[in-house]
Amino acid sequence: MSNNVLNTLKNIIQDVNEASGLDQALSIIVQRTRQAMKADAVAAYFLDNKTNQLVLMASDGYNQDAIGKIRFNLDQGLVGLVFNQTEPVNIENARTHPNYRFVTETGEIIFHGFLGVPIIQHRHALGVLVVRQTQQRRFSENDETFLVTLAAQLAGAITHAEKMGDLNRLLHDSNATSFSLKGIGGSPGIAIGEALVIYPPASLSAVPDNAISSEEIEPQIKAFNEAVDNVEREFRELAERMAGSIPDEELALFDVLCLMLRSETLVDVVIERIRAGQWAQGALRETINDHVKQFNAMDDAYLRERAADIKDLGQRVLTYLQSQKNNKKAISTPVVLVGEEINVSQFSEVPLKYLAGIISTRGSASSHVAILSNALGIPSVMGVDDLPVSKIKGQQIIVDGHGGEIHVKPSKTVLDEFDRLLKEEKLLNSELEALIDQPSETLDGIHIPLYANTGLLEDITPSLKSGAEGVGLYRTEIPFLIRDGFPGEEEQARIYQQVLQRFSPRPVTFRTLDIGGDKALPYFPIAEENPFLGWRGIRIMLDHPEIFLTQIRAILKSNRFDNNLRLMLPMISDTGEVDEAIELIQQAHEELSSQDINVPYPVIGIMIEVPSAAYQIAALSKRVDFFSIGSNDLTQYLLAVDRNNKQVAGLYSSLHPSVLQCIQQIIGAAHKNNKPVSVCGEMAGNPASALALVGMGIDSLSMSVGNLLRVKRVIRSFTQKQACDLLTQAMQMEKASDIRALFKDAIEQAGLNLYVRQ
Repeated sequence: MSNNVLNTLKNIIQDVNEASGLDQALSIIVQRTRQAMKADAVAAYFLDNKTNQLVLMASDGYNQDAIGKIRFNLDQGLVGLVFNQTEPVNIENARTHPNYRFVTETGEIIFHGFLGVPIIQHRHALGVLVVRQTQQRRFSENDETFLVTLAAQLAGAITHAEKMGDLNRLLHDSNATSFSLKGIGGSPGIAIGEALVIYPPASLSAVPDNAISSEEIEPQIKAFNEAVDNVEREFRELAERMAGSIPDEELALFDVLCLMLRSETLVDVVIERIRAGQWAQGALRETINDHVKQFNAMDDAYLRERAADIKDLGQRVLTYLQSQKNNKKAISTPVVLVGEEINVSQFSEVPLKYLAGIISTRGSASSHVAILSNALGIPSVMGVDDLPVSKIKGQQIIVDGHGGEIHVKPSKTVLDEFDRLLKEEKLLNSELEALIDQPSETLDGIHIPLYANTGLLEDITPSLKSGAEGVGLYRTEIPFLIRDGFPGEEEQARIYQQVLQRFSPRPVTFRTLDIGGDKALPYFPIAEENPFLGWRGIRIMLDHPEIFLTQIRAILKSNRFDNNLRLMLPMISDTGEVDEAIELIQQAHEELSSQDINVPYPVIGIMIEVPSAAYQIAALSKRVDFFSIGSNDLTQYLLAVDRNNKQVAGLYSSLHPSVLQCIQQIIGAAHKNNKPVSVCGEMAGNPASALALVGMGIDSLSMSVGNLLRVKRVIRSFTQKQACDLLTQAMQMEKASDIRALFKDAIEQAGLNLYVRQ
């Protein structure tokens, strides 16, 4: 495709993405497509799920009275043919085709040439995009390529526009209720609360709407003008510094930017919006978006590039607006934290007793925010990418962490149903509390210790109260994530000492600093195209021994109670990494001894997360004392599925036959070498997969506190032989869905239906 064609595609898709509803989106599509292809008519048909018919939803060139009235059964007409075949149909004279259906309402008599392509999203056909020509003509290969490409990229934008239309009607109609969006369950449970929107600094797209009172108008205008002044000063100072270093014509760019910044169409419009009752940041967002849209629609390539300049201006002004002191509203009722991306430090925005739920438009069930919400027992839904966070501040929201769904402004019927489920869940939790002091053992007396995954000091008490027999995974990176610089040795030691002391004599397994992937430190940025296969975990620590040695010394010197410390190395991919890490651990131990700090040499284990390590268990057994299978990453790497990517989330399953075979092989090889094996992560905390692990002979399981008693209840309901028999059946199956159904059915037959609801 030529650059002009690509730019046309890009501009159409961008405009559709910004549409306020489905009607506007489809109107943009048919008008812009007709213009781009120089066609005589363009029509968009959409599937009506209630009648199972294709309905004419928009057209440019057809009789407008036909919109909403023309319907095809799925086996009717050329439109039905395109929909059913899910591939393009390109015909010189449509009227001669056996599937042709004559429709007078559209003015059909004048058209001959027909090109139709399906609109498909996630394997499901949504509708058909049709281009018509009055003359007898087979559309060119370039025409067909353009339309197929456009339809493929529009599917998500159309779905998004439909959701936005529903949401806008909900928010602006006082009688409208119940708007639902699907995501991915991050942490099980149900939460009901008011939406508290958070957004990263200088992110225009994430700025929420916020109505202001008449008394706030002038202060908001003043704040905006000061921000504009600061940006202009920034440009002037930059121009002065660059003078003499770049040509004068390039230097003039700063004057152009200042003129754009001070333009009446920007400043005056923002102030008008503030006077209309919108806060400065929201008024700026709307104005910048309007400008960007106008520039993107221009044919001139140079002018289109100015859209990026406008957006940059907006970001710069927003940065200064956000740097001004804000009076945060005190929180005294349950809230649901909502954001495009939520990090650990943002948890502190809300007192934990009022943090009912979490919604993130990005991430998956295995992303770090999901892991943290699991650790805190807070229901969460990830990957709700159709949610416009800027529109829902203050709305009542239901978070269904089991089904991975959210409900905005729920109706009384929906609210009553979730109130019932919430009460049912609380009753279940109260029943589970009776198990706290009961042993985690099968009906035939096999003891399987259950440990807690944690990383927050606030999580220690819930972990202890849950009956956890220790900590199987202490995420040492969390104290690093919530600070603006590396914590020192003594500060780390104080934190680790509290954990060891509180859990003594129960074991605590400290995983050494595991950053990279989806865990970036703001003061130690790691920019990579593929972070999960890049510089992370032990790889960073070996490249930065000064950071690693400081942490190891802090961990070792905290071990002054019952020698309940265990040390674990993450992201191991070969024996060389283990050898290097152990040398550094020995060095740290010797350094402490030389300072008369006499502490025991630690028990050392490694995480099996990388497939290469799974095939070196015998060699690794000579070097370490135990293994812990990191099920989240191991599954990700075995299946080549990015666990944070919603597009492929359906392919991620720890009950995939390959994952089960790999884990069974790891356990067998480790036991052959007399080394214990634990599993931590999502797999350990899921009752169905935990039962499969019991069948494999796992030595212990480590999970988020919120799942511990549920897993214990399931373990106490089966013999190990029953679990082995189920596993034998599972190993004969070829699909993860069949394996999941097998274990789910077995748990339900044991009378534990609620334990496999998620």
